[in-house]
Amino acid sequence: MASRIVVALKDGVRDARGERVRREIHEHLGIQLDQVRTIDVYTVDAALSDEELTAAAEGPFSDPVIQNVAINQPLAKDFDLLVEVGFRPGVTDNVGRTAREAIQYQTGRRFNDDEAVYTSVQYLLSGPIDKEVAEKIACGFLANGLIQRWTIVSRDEFDQTNGLTVQPPKVVSTATPQIRPIDLNVSDDELMQISRDGMLALNLEEMKTIQAFIADAEVQKQRAAAGVPAQLTDAELEALAQTWSEHCKHKIFSAEISYDDGEGNTETINSLFKTYIMGATRDIRAAKGDKDFCLSVFKDNAGVIEFTDEWSMVYKVETHNSPSALDPYGGALTGIVGVNRDPFGTGRGARLIFNTDVFCFASPFYDQPLPPRLLHPRRIFEGVVEGVEHGGNKSGIPTVNGSLVFDDRFAGKPLVYCGSAALMPTELHGRPGHEKKAEVGDHILMVGGRVGKDGIHGATFSSEELNEDSPVTAVQIGDPITQRRMFDFLIIARDKGLYTAITDNGAGGLSSSVGEMAEDTGGFEMHLDRCPLKYAGLQPWEILISEAQERMTLAVPPEKVDEFITLAKEMDVEATDLGLFTDSGYYHCLYQGETATYLPMSFLHEGAPQMKIPAKWEVKQHAEPTAADLPAADEALETLLSSLNVCSKECVVRRYDHEVQGATVQKPLTGVDNDGPADGSVVRPLFDSFAGISTAHGICPRYSDIDTYHMMACAIDEALRNYVSVGGNIDHVAGLDNFCWCDPVKSERTPDGEYKAAQLVRANKALYEYCLAFGVPLISGKDSMKNDYQIGDTKISIPPTVLFSVIGKVDDVRQTVSMDVKRPGDKVYLLGMTKAELGASELYTQLGFVGNSVPTVDAKTALLRYRTLNRAQQAGLIASCHDLSDGGLGVAAAEAAFAGGFGVDIDLSQVRCDGTLSDVEILYSESQSRLLVTVAPDKAEEFEKLFAGQEVSVLGEVTEQPRLKVTGLDGSVIIDRDNAVLKEAWQAPLREM
Repeated sequence: MASRIVVALKDGVRDARGERVRREIHEHLGIQLDQVRTIDVYTVDAALSDEELTAAAEGPFSDPVIQNVAINQPLAKDFDLLVEVGFRPGVTDNVGRTAREAIQYQTGRRFNDDEAVYTSVQYLLSGPIDKEVAEKIACGFLANGLIQRWTIVSRDEFDQTNGLTVQPPKVVSTATPQIRPIDLNVSDDELMQISRDGMLALNLEEMKTIQAFIADAEVQKQRAAAGVPAQLTDAELEALAQTWSEHCKHKIFSAEISYDDGEGNTETINSLFKTYIMGATRDIRAAKGDKDFCLSVFKDNAGVIEFTDEWSMVYKVETHNSPSALDPYGGALTGIVGVNRDPFGTGRGARLIFNTDVFCFASPFYDQPLPPRLLHPRRIFEGVVEGVEHGGNKSGIPTVNGSLVFDDRFAGKPLVYCGSAALMPTELHGRPGHEKKAEVGDHILMVGGRVGKDGIHGATFSSEELNEDSPVTAVQIGDPITQRRMFDFLIIARDKGLYTAITDNGAGGLSSSVGEMAEDTGGFEMHLDRCPLKYAGLQPWEILISEAQERMTLAVPPEKVDEFITLAKEMDVEATDLGLFTDSGYYHCLYQGETATYLPMSFLHEGAPQMKIPAKWEVKQHAEPTAADLPAADEALETLLSSLNVCSKECVVRRYDHEVQGATVQKPLTGVDNDGPADGSVVRPLFDSFAGISTAHGICPRYSDIDTYHMMACAIDEALRNYVSVGGNIDHVAGLDNFCWCDPVKSERTPDGEYKAAQLVRANKALYEYCLAFGVPLISGKDSMKNDYQIGDTKISIPPTVLFSVIGKVDDVRQTVSMDVKRPGDKVYLLGMTKAELGASELYTQLGFVGNSVPTVDAKTALLRYRTLNRAQQAGLIASCHDLSDGGLGVAAAEAAFAGGFGVDIDLSQVRCDGTLSDVEILYSESQSRLLVTVAPDKAEEFEKLFAGQEVSVLGEVTEQPRLKVTGLDGSVIIDRDNAVLKEAWQAPLREM
């Protein structure tokens, strides 16, 4: 019989959580309650004595100063309806897991596998409410039905049951684990039904390829000789689906694309990835010669480049869009802890030093009806932010850089980018730290969390659009505490030389990690029944492909297995020997001695048929505003500062710890009050060196509405100018491309697939050309296709979006520069040429227009400007530097002024322009490669000499009075606003989020 420990605040103690819930129920659902109070419940399903339960209740579970506690007795009182919310069976319960560990430490004995602690929260609702309204509150705000369950009881019902109506959510499986044969000798329609029913995301050509493989006489002969059943097993089919999924195989980026540029020219592109992404890095590295700083690219979990003689820097950025659409908190939490494992598992292991995050949402104030299965954008906003907050903060990793992008097309599927960087020793045990290789005879060790149903079909689910059949099991919830403990153990094991190779259990779980590592040796033998499970009853194929979190796979030499497992036990980390890496040529899994998979490694990794995709570009014309449509300069400025894409994101930034580890030099927020928007970040990871690492990013999906070629070019340039703004070395910087696209494959559901595929081609062409022009090698990246929502006739596709992230070296962190103006009298300069480029700008967006004059990038002049800026920074000539992006010069000048606490006085007649522009065009054009710089008067001559012959405008000066003053082309003052007014406009929109 399970026992319930109930913990409630004492009378008179403020219930801040309840107050927040009450406020947000009103904000989200428009329901006004008199009061909401909350109570924590721990359901202990274990054979504990009364004394042990009391010790837990009065010890780790409660604070006797402010809380009351009861065992198997209710504490709820004075309410109208009570809603108790807990996790569904099998869903990771991090607090429950920690509570179980606390009891184990306290009692000195371990729980059995079938014993656990489950947590739930009681919400005591008071006010004019009935069960129908309570149900709306429960499913619409308090819980996510995919992963949580709830019970609603009235006061009378509660009293009659003494508050003990909720039972523990144990997983009870009546199915006997078995290996099931799959008959593929069926019609094409039946093949596709097998794919749909199994959530395999395999198309007909792929299913027929598998059908032909298993029917092949030579394959049948090999299986017979090995004593393996003739029919394909369910585990084999699942392994193939995972390995061939869009998420893992990147089939669209590997496809043969027939591209028509719309002007009569056609070409065949054999793999966008090999042609443009790998091609760019190959050509750049060749051009750099002995100055090439790349160490490991495109062959590991993350990219690796040089940092110092003793250390290398590692970086990876991932997306977790589809799970975040279903469960924002769990999806985003898993996104950040999942990407942590990528740089950690690169080479033979790396120490994590910072996180980054970029989110793309629909407006949190979205007020239109939502189609089925879509959560309100505000709920997604809050859940994603909280998930990444918990993942990063609890892992002890600073979050140093990020942004939020808003467009209502992200209502169909949010984009959640999470990045993580690490430091790796350049040499480990006599070999480069970035090199690893499993050897024949090495043991397969799984370390960290246990296997459960969470994350099953995560890889294949993420390879499809969000629809009515999207599976509950695809959602995972990470546990940063368990993962951090595992990381601490593995760093020690690395330094002791206890393993030869390591990788993470991400998409596809063991199927992916072991299958990929076994490419080193040519095969493996793994025993699935040895896997530690969260609960009994998992099928062999579920064990194989589960993406349950906090797990790494390692290759451990046989003579070091005992020492490895002993060290793991000492550090309270679970490590399990699952089998051996072999040279058999086969992907061989067994369950209780029976073969579950026996696939040739070559077919698994090379057998997928290549997709063939048609692509045709067309130039689309958009309405342009007339002069009469444009607002006055001062009115436009306050409108832009208040827009969601420009306004302060402090409400999010403050939730992330950017100071942990004590290495952050350039903070996410800066200026006199530490609330100005920093352009990039700088960390100093080695305290015996002033060498630093800078990271920044660029993302501008609106430009895709005009041309994805220029969208990509602008994203690259934005990332680089943010990076150099703070002092990053433009000649020691690498890039990571993260493509998020709507479905580009023409079909009945996607009739415009040829155009979307052409958009993808154009973005890749720009990626190659501009990375080459800037000399920025690509070291890692990821693509996330099919970011669409479709149920019935309703389809919502995201705008084609690329996040371009950069990482590189700051030679001396003492030379970093922030964006806020520093002192009155400093001269204000604009670097770069201003053009009439307002197409898809923030101003046009606010006016309801797209336009056609998308910003373009002149990489040759930009690169010279960035190199010269580096020289000026190194000479100590720059007081402040701020890049121009959304909102152009007007927004950048306002931000620099109110961040610094001084005024800025500029004259638009001094701005160097290409052609004749109006005041509004000069102020709000989003021409690229421009920077707003302030310089002390005594350094101005040297600064101007350094930039001689380049596009430099002397605009005015920094003033004592904290006002932004702008003089127009005709000599009249067109903007004269107090900093406080502008700052309030900038800070107000998301202040209460």
